[in-house]
Amino acid sequence: MARKHSKHDPYGDADREDEAPAAPVVCWLCGRPTGKTIVWHHPVPKSRGGRDVVPMHGICQQTLTANFTNSELQRHGMDVEGLLANPNVRKFVDWVAKKDPDFTATITKKQR
Repeated sequence: MARKHSKHDPYGDADREDEAPAAPVVCWLCGRPTGKTIVWHHPVPKSRGGRDVVPMHGICQQTLTANFTNSELQRHGMDVEGLLANPNVRKFVDWVAKKDPDFTATITKKQR
């Protein structure tokens, strides 16, 4: 059976209250702080050789996959400005800017 309290630290977390809270993780696409759920997205799809991951909201990732093919995402790479040049993505980012970090909604299907 595990001990509830360490015999070496009788006050538990009392000295840990002074630590600063961790900085919020910022979404790669919209720039808002992420909420409870963070999606680690491959800007260049894994099927196209992508290895890097970036933090995003689930709704932001869904918007990217609805508006771009894997080939297009590979061409843009880590260039957020290139993705934001798409009018649908720009409209989405402007709309979602005022929403809560944990906001979710249904995204339209791929428009191809």
